[in-house]
Amino acid sequence: PYSRINMLTGTKGIAMSYPKFYVAFEKAVGDNGAHGYFDDAKADEVRVKYRHPLWKVAGEVASKVGGHGGMDFLMDLRWAYCLQNGLPLDMDVYDLASWTSIYQLSEVSVKNRSAVVDIPDFTRGGWRTAKPLDIGGVDIAKMGLGGV
Repeated sequence: PYSRINMLTGTKGIAMSYPKFYVAFEKAVGDNGAHGYFDDAKADEVRVKYRHPLWKVAGEVASKVGGHGGMDFLMDLRWAYCLQNGLPLDMDVYDLASWTSIYQLSEVSVKNRSAVVDIPDFTRGGWRTAKPLDIGGVDIAKMGLGGV
């Protein structure tokens, strides 16, 4: 079934963003902070503090124009911005190869009674020295969207 639950979870907290924003962080080991969500005001404070750069500069436009709460618009906006400004895309051929291999690897796993199947290293170890992706924003005025 369809779900828009976007969730990050780890050993020190959890954040979910649909249908509303829920967040809990452990303040100290054993304080049980992750067992109760923050109230709406504190959750909103965390959401604003850690908002993605694209949402900071184009979230208002995305909410007005884009589908799925603006996510579709922001993904297309970033892609177009990178192409128009000669920037590397946020995804590369290695991401594509990894993501599209999941179907076949899952099929192999199922045929072998759910055996673990490693995802091939399509980068041949290049991931070890790759530069981190600069998750930049976009200049919405440069894209002609300042007044939307």
